Amino acid sequence: MKPHQFLLYPFSLLYDGLTRLRNKMFDRGVKKSVVFEIPTIVVGNLSMGGTGKTPMVEFLLTEFREMYEVAMLSRGYGRNTKGFILANSQSTPEKIGDEPYQIFQKFGEEVAVAVGEQRVLAIPRIIENNPATELLVLDDAFQHRYVKGDFNILLTTYQKPFFNDHVLPMGTLRENPNGAKRANVVVVTKCPDNLAEKEKNYYIEGIHRFTKKHCPVVFASLNYGQPYNIWNGEPEELERVILLSGIANPKVLYEYVKGQYELLDFLEYGDHYNYSEKDVEDLLLKYKAHLPQNTAILTTEKDAVKLKADKFLKYLGEIPIFALPVQVKFEEKDKHALLELASKAIREKGYQSER
Repeated sequence: MKPHQFLLYPFSLLYDGLTRLRNKMFDRGVKKSVVFEIPTIVVGNLSMGGTGKTPMVEFLLTEFREMYEVAMLSRGYGRNTKGFILANSQSTPEKIGDEPYQIFQKFGEEVAVAVGEQRVLAIPRIIENNPATELLVLDDAFQHRYVKGDFNILLTTYQKPFFNDHVLPMGTLRENPNGAKRANVVVVTKCPDNLAEKEKNYYIEGIHRFTKKHCPVVFASLNYGQPYNIWNGEPEELERVILLSGIANPKVLYEYVKGQYELLDFLEYGDHYNYSEKDVEDLLLKYKAHLPQNTAILTTEKDAVKLKADKFLKYLGEIPIFALPVQVKFEEKDKHALLELASKAIREKGYQSER
């Protein structure tokens, strides 16, 4: 812990008290949680971000879309609109947010993608527009207790597990670690490959200090795919890259790119960053500074959807920009355990796959 963090302790204590009070009000029924007839899977975390929620949501959508009519609901963080919006062919990252737009681009009509700050009001709108909906996946809704999820997936990173963190502003936690008691399963994300059992046990013991007694803990890593050209979708082998990132906690991404390519420069922006024309002008200058060598811009899929905006075409339309796809990766036994637990929660609501 850095010395100056102790100065934030009184503010952290106040924030902790307020969030504890809010949770007690829900626990005791003073504040009401709504239970929907359709099974609901909640994906979230205790920290401010960077735990890999989007790859986890995409994993769940991929696994369950063949069995159920699935819808995904997000708050749509970073959008310049408000209220309920169901993604369609006219949607943009500005209208629905970068992550929902990324998911819509991947799944298209196979999954209904919606955004809405008030999930209690948004969920009936999804059902109204898609009466065949059989499963809802709620992104970043662990603290949104107005909706009671049927299966709560709590994510925490290998690099900074919640049991070693502190409540805001002293640390990055949105609530006290005891909030983990609401989890039906905890996923330790961004793990290195071949994690030793001894190290796994360290995380399991730390997590079980705050969860229900027998809460399952599974481990996941990130699997980066082959970069593809954002203009034509074609994959290509790259050698020299300028990395551009607007995500929370890009350390794992940076280390991967540094190990795979000749990394010429790294442009780091905040999570959900809205790029300006000045930013893309700077990016273009960085790119030109490395010509005529074989150089490309490499970025995340979340950032790529924003860089493709029409207003940036005059700057970026002629330069090679590649998106680096990423997926969550489990050992087979952990993948089976997670999916079986989620499937059980769905079946308990009376929904059986008929596909």
